[in-house]
Amino acid sequence: MSLALAPAGLTGPVARLRDAAWAGLAAQHGRFAPWLSVALGLGVLGYFGATEEPDPAILWLVPPLLLAAVAFGRRAPLGGWLLGLGAAGLLGFGAAAWHAARMPPALVLPATAVQLSGTVQLVEALAEGRRVTLRAPRLDAGPPLERTLRVRLRAEDPARPAPGDTLAVRALVRAPSGPAVPDGWDFGRAAFFSGLGGSGFALGPAEVTAGPGGGAPIAALRQLLSQRIAASIPGEAGAIAVALLTGSQAAIPAPAMAAMRDSGLAHLLSVSGLHMTIVMGTTFATLRLLVALVPFVALRVPGKPAAALGALAAGAFYMLLTGAQVPMQRSFAMAALVTLALLAGRRALSLRALAIAAAVVLLAAPAELLGPSFQMSFAAVLGLIAGHEALRARLAAFRAGGGAWRRAMLVVGGLALTSLLAGAATAPFGLHHFGRLQLFGVLANALAVPVTSLLVMPAGMVALLLVPLGLDQPAFWAMGLGIEGILVIARLVAGLPGASPILPPLPGPALGLAAFGFCWLCLWRGGLRLPGLALLLGALAAGFMARPPDVLVAADARQVALRTEAGVFLHRQPGADSFTRDAMLRRLGATAWQPLPETGEAADGAIACTPAACRFRPRPDGPEAVLLRTAPPPRGARRGEPPDAATLAAACGHVALVVATEPIRRACTGTAVTDRFTLWRNGATAAWLEGSSARIETAAARRGDRPWVPDVRPGRPEPLPMAPRDPGGAAPTARD
Repeated sequence: MSLALAPAGLTGPVARLRDAAWAGLAAQHGRFAPWLSVALGLGVLGYFGATEEPDPAILWLVPPLLLAAVAFGRRAPLGGWLLGLGAAGLLGFGAAAWHAARMPPALVLPATAVQLSGTVQLVEALAEGRRVTLRAPRLDAGPPLERTLRVRLRAEDPARPAPGDTLAVRALVRAPSGPAVPDGWDFGRAAFFSGLGGSGFALGPAEVTAGPGGGAPIAALRQLLSQRIAASIPGEAGAIAVALLTGSQAAIPAPAMAAMRDSGLAHLLSVSGLHMTIVMGTTFATLRLLVALVPFVALRVPGKPAAALGALAAGAFYMLLTGAQVPMQRSFAMAALVTLALLAGRRALSLRALAIAAAVVLLAAPAELLGPSFQMSFAAVLGLIAGHEALRARLAAFRAGGGAWRRAMLVVGGLALTSLLAGAATAPFGLHHFGRLQLFGVLANALAVPVTSLLVMPAGMVALLLVPLGLDQPAFWAMGLGIEGILVIARLVAGLPGASPILPPLPGPALGLAAFGFCWLCLWRGGLRLPGLALLLGALAAGFMARPPDVLVAADARQVALRTEAGVFLHRQPGADSFTRDAMLRRLGATAWQPLPETGEAADGAIACTPAACRFRPRPDGPEAVLLRTAPPPRGARRGEPPDAATLAAACGHVALVVATEPIRRACTGTAVTDRFTLWRNGATAAWLEGSSARIETAAARRGDRPWVPDVRPGRPEPLPMAPRDPGGAAPTARD
């Protein structure tokens, strides 16, 4: 897109300023088109940020806006581009609404155990046992459901279901849960768009009936390869090899996952652009070499196009084999564009190609925009492309000096710079979703990425080719050896002091501003980039200054966290879920917690407890909250004892907030109340004790009235019972 200069007519400093501005815009030739994908993403964010379901008919506004953009753009390119941005934003908004409208409605699942049956769609090996996804499931021989159900089999269950088999088991299943904290990840929304209707665990042994086979060939191949890899590579290395070649991370033990995460190597476990590049690059080089080695073929077949098409086919197969996850969709879309560019003699990797890949993913699966996978993978590639463009001239000048030492420095420095750029680009998103920074990620990646690129993935590719011949063991041995080396690097780096500090997560609005500033910084040229850098740094600073909540209450009322200067104190009831506990600690920027005392004071007087209640005043001059403690309900009971009436009467009207793990059956005038009933209706709740009152945020208020949010009727007279616990003591959670 080019911009014509404004008509003459002004003189003096104003004219010079005008000419400089228009010249600066004209220098951005080729940079306007990628902003259409940014506008598309903003439209998707607008849909998911709404609290009520919009009408997908808004899509009808897109064609006239596009026509107006084309017509107007001939005479005023800048105006046409702005109209195009508006059309792209409406397209993203309408596409997200259309995808939501075409999804099957969320399931209403029974509160008691059911006889569950269905066709096996996917089998995942866990660290203990197996997790099975059922297609067209039936509850107690009822009609088939439109959504899938996922059930975790017992660890000792001898059943070995395969895709296409029919499985029946008595199980307890629950609908996907809401956010563990008010501004946390919405598991219900993610499940709604993935087609998942619920998850749970088996209460007895599973009965498997062999299917006809052939119904899910890719899934069956994935399971066969998983079993073959696990038999060839034992232990943690085998679980990681399964993740690299089939995309399933479920069997990776927690210590190995923690070491990879804290060292900044977790991206190696999630198949993405690096893995796609290795697979396609190796295939391309091998095919081109084979063509060149046979003179008869080399004289008749163009080696470069043939190798490019073969590499693209290998990439497509690898994407399907690993489950077609979002990073792989993005990588394959980029690879397809690179292949077309090679065949057409054009530059292979560019911002425009990345923008097209982003648009394809957004239109195919708009909900993926909200996930860390989409955000971090695209941010990393955008940062790498923009960084390469900014440093290309200097790197070329350095290379032109000649000398083997310069080439060696370029290789080593290139690895370090790639890790630094990708790490910096993804840091805000990692802070938002995980509340962590990996300070030594550059060192870990500089050591582990070459091992992955030169040994692990090539050996895995050779092993896959040799599996049909039964000659795969040496290749799998080499792959396992490389993975063991990566685990050694991960543990050494993760063990360094301060390798992975915990910070309060970056709030959503701050992340949005930071992402927009990052796009501005990367997509424009020259001095026009500077406002983007200022916006990015300002958003990060504002996010770091945001104060975490003083009180966090889990949606099931079993856990209450109080944040003090001395640390986090936690009230937990039997059956409390550790997954929710970790999410609450992460939201508060804490790694550890202390139990509330039975009696006495804690946190330098900020907390004072009796057996009936705990008074909490985080700041000496601030308002006070009271946690009413009750005995946990007996096993199988719907509720426990009501809060102590005298303590409640003394708190009402005198404190800013009352928190109770059981329903409060009387009015509490002048005091905000969070009890088990309000938690059932509003979900996880956060409170800030400010001024003389409590500012409260709930998960329900943030989620709004959307298709993936359960219909909770405020007039229901009694709270729903908590889900019965399994023998391990926990109800189904998002992990199941």
